[in-house]
Amino acid sequence: MKFYKLIFILVILVSCGNEKTVFLPEIKNAKITEILDVSPAYIFYNEVQPDSVELNRKNLIGTTNWLFNVDKRLTLEQAIPKIVFLQDKKRSAQMHKNENAKNYYTCNDTSIQNLGFIEFTNVLYKHKTLSDYFKFNKRSEKMSLALNVISANNYSLETLYKDESNTEVYSNIEDALQKIKDDFETEQNFKLYLLFSSKLSFQEYITNKSKIQNLEDEGIPIEDNEFIY
Repeated sequence: MKFYKLIFILVILVSCGNEKTVFLPEIKNAKITEILDVSPAYIFYNEVQPDSVELNRKNLIGTTNWLFNVDKRLTLEQAIPKIVFLQDKKRSAQMHKNENAKNYYTCNDTSIQNLGFIEFTNVLYKHKTLSDYFKFNKRSEKMSLALNVISANNYSLETLYKDESNTEVYSNIEDALQKIKDDFETEQNFKLYLLFSSKLSFQEYITNKSKIQNLEDEGIPIEDNEFIY
């Protein structure tokens, strides 16, 4: 399968000719706008039973790049288990494996009125409480920063070093990211850890991910483990 192009609301024909819709999350100025050799997976929001989630993965080919089309109305609590299931399936494949194949979230890039993609191949989702996370990091000899995305207007940034910690609260992601950049200029020996509330919508998650990933352009290392609590 070659270049994968969709419009912003996906209508998918499934078994017995039924149609299902995926509302893609929206981003701006995606770094990736074209991917070759792909297979799609769809994670649906069930409008009749909003607490349920459905997965369609029939067209996945193990040697291709996988596109995760996740409905933006789902919460992380609903979507992440399905995403992890697919990640594990690809990582554990024994035959017909392509080490160069990657995983991407499909998004609607409103700045170009076309598709954009966010890579998350190496992300490992961890279901940990905040106390588990802090306990782990206080054993470290290096300073670490923990950016906790609680809601669309509630962010906390905690500096952790041995048994000392300092927490600052922000009402928008831009201020929190600027603080991280400032800290990196003065203390470069740290890694950024990401924590996300399981109550976030997938749209809120993608909005924050697209902005946080820009830190990598500043040379700031971001931990592959993402904590969902």
